[in-house]
Amino acid sequence: MKILIIGGGVIGVTTAYFLASAGHAVTVVERHAEPGMDASFANGGLLTPSMADPWNAPGTLGNLVRWIGRDDAPMLLQPRALPQLLGWGIRFIRNSSPARFAENLRCNLRLAQYSLAVLHDISQSLRLTYDQAGVGTLMIFRTREGFEAAVRRNQELQPLGLRAEPVPDPARLVELEPALRSIGSQLTGGIHFPDDRSGDARLFTLSLAQHARELGVRFLFDTDVVGVLTSGNRITAMTTSSQDLTADTYVIAAGVHSTSLLRQLRINLPVVPAKGYSIGIAQSAEHTPPRMPVIDNDLHAAVTPIGRWLRVAGTAEFDGLRSDIRPARVQNLVRLFQRLYPHHPIPGDPRALNAWTGFRPMSADGVPILGRTSIDNLYLNTGHGHLGWTMAAGSGRAVSDLISGGHPQIDVEPYALGRFQ
Repeated sequence: MKILIIGGGVIGVTTAYFLASAGHAVTVVERHAEPGMDASFANGGLLTPSMADPWNAPGTLGNLVRWIGRDDAPMLLQPRALPQLLGWGIRFIRNSSPARFAENLRCNLRLAQYSLAVLHDISQSLRLTYDQAGVGTLMIFRTREGFEAAVRRNQELQPLGLRAEPVPDPARLVELEPALRSIGSQLTGGIHFPDDRSGDARLFTLSLAQHARELGVRFLFDTDVVGVLTSGNRITAMTTSSQDLTADTYVIAAGVHSTSLLRQLRINLPVVPAKGYSIGIAQSAEHTPPRMPVIDNDLHAAVTPIGRWLRVAGTAEFDGLRSDIRPARVQNLVRLFQRLYPHHPIPGDPRALNAWTGFRPMSADGVPILGRTSIDNLYLNTGHGHLGWTMAAGSGRAVSDLISGGHPQIDVEPYALGRFQ
């Protein structure tokens, strides 16, 4: 079968790899010059079933209102974005009820766990290298209330296979992660998630893209899709900035740009951009480098060792597709890092922080959108939000199995677009 995939990030590349492995002729269209240049480029580097929570937890509406205008807010809503968010926002808040949130969390956890198993298999078989680490993640808490609430929440998820090891003793936390020694007295406890992983999503995407090429996948870079041609209930071609491309089956895996493409087909995709930031700080030879990623529950930030760098990521901003890097948000990440590792040197030149911003494709219920659409030969793989790399391998495999006529190893019905209709 001839298949055209729109999007060359980690989602599009994993989908292409599995489809090519199944014997299909695959072409990937990417608007950038290389794979993995958008949300995959410098994200938090985390592969975390432990963080499968959608962002619309009960109480989110009150927090969003309280945080308006605050550059230190973990989730910042810009008032100018409100008109674009109205319909999506109603669904987002509706899904923050305790029952819906709990079910959506379980959907994410199932897919995340499946995805890490698939990722492990292909990493081993292809001998992929992407600065990966398998020591888990450590979530730390500065309040007893937050720690105990998280322990109760994880106990509820244990029947689904989430392994979470509470560490109520700050001294034991420092044993697990000696780099936390200077703030040990500020901590009340932590939770170690041994099954979490980390690494460089960009390196992974580049490496897997090369294996996809070896299977015959064709990549068209610096190419924009500008139109969609249809006949009856089928797509007949996609018009790009350079040529018309035809295929038997089409897959939209274009992250936040999927919404505008589908609008041309009168398909309402409830996905909006959630702008995220990261900075990269070189590890210091004079200080003990962290062994594992540390997520500070109270500061809403994560620091991940990736190669010789410490990737600091956190916060979300709803402000449309404005890609400017706001200095106040960057400085907020610097302050968060200093509160975790106060003795680690910070570059004096802001340019040395490698500040980056990208757009997470956030669905209205916080669950990705996979599978068939109302168009006979069109499939989706998008809307993964903050869990794009965590879910990429499993999503790509599941969509490939659907297109190939097989039976995915995970039930894809909870992730179908039809749940919003």
